[in-house]
Amino acid sequence: MQFQLDLIEDKIEFFEAADLVSLEKKIAEKIELNRAILLGVYSVSHEMQVDADGRRYFSAVVHFKAKK
Repeated sequence: MQFQLDLIEDKIEFFEAADLVSLEKKIAEKIELNRAILLGVYSVSHEMQVDADGRRYFSAVVHFKAKK
């Protein structure tokens, strides 16, 4: 029986929240979790939208890459 481990080299995660503080908190928690498996933040893309009622909606995409 052969046992093989493959390292995660790239990981993309999506986040959404009703306010910016909550979004930042969610991202910070995931950064700490991914740091444990040797992934660092490679890039972050974020966006804010306003619906017809004037409510704001925040979303972000975080690309994690393996630390070399």
